[in-house]
Amino acid sequence: MSPDSAMDGIDGRVPSSAREITTGQANRVWSVEGPTPYILKHYGDPSRAANEVAALRLLTSHRVPCPQLLAASSGSSTPPWTAQAALHAKPVPIDRFLADLAEPLAAIHRIPGTHFGRLAGARQHPSWTDSLHDRLRMYAAAAPALRAVARRLHQEVDASVDTIQPVLLHHDLQPGHLLREPTGSQLLIDWELAIFGDHRSDLARLAVRLDLDDLTPVFALASRPDATAEDRLHLYWRIHLLADAALSTDRAVRERAAGRLLGLSVT
Repeated sequence: MSPDSAMDGIDGRVPSSAREITTGQANRVWSVEGPTPYILKHYGDPSRAANEVAALRLLTSHRVPCPQLLAASSGSSTPPWTAQAALHAKPVPIDRFLADLAEPLAAIHRIPGTHFGRLAGARQHPSWTDSLHDRLRMYAAAAPALRAVARRLHQEVDASVDTIQPVLLHHDLQPGHLLREPTGSQLLIDWELAIFGDHRSDLARLAVRLDLDDLTPVFALASRPDATAEDRLHLYWRIHLLADAALSTDRAVRERAAGRLLGLSVT
């Protein structure tokens, strides 16, 4: 247990009065009432827990609105867990999502990184190119039928000039992860996949989550457009499609992503 976890006796165990609010497949989540209401998350992957803790602490140090971390498990706890302050906030409506995302996204993309890749719990990379190659090798190993696609993406990564300075990325942008507080301010939740990298990778992953073929709506969110920005965005979009085709637990998502990459029509 970390020093933080003494608050209100939070120890990672699920109180009998807790209400489960799990929505995804990777973690289990509960809403806990008490003197200090909080959200308890149990993680299936210890590296995701460590990464979310690191991201929330970094955001807090830069005074960027984010869930308040109340307590966290030590590296030896099973399952790994975090306790985050309950939020009085609601998801931003889908028709306002891109407009309301612009301000919080710009704030996190101003936070500089010290390396490339996950903040904690995973390998850190000295360059963005090295990070991309590592990911592509992992995707190709998981989806042998798409190795030719991965080879072409490796070549495009090598052909790109790597002058990227790492900044914080949420890397799981999607409706439901952007909340609006009663004060009107917005904040992003679910930081377990955060990385340091090229801010355009965040936009490309968002385009995949929104099921976009035309990337214009997300390109408008680019904070530092330049002559290579559009080409980079399309490259990252295909890398994220390959990630879905290789690693998604949803068969329909895997097939749709593979179909796009191979130029096929998959319904």
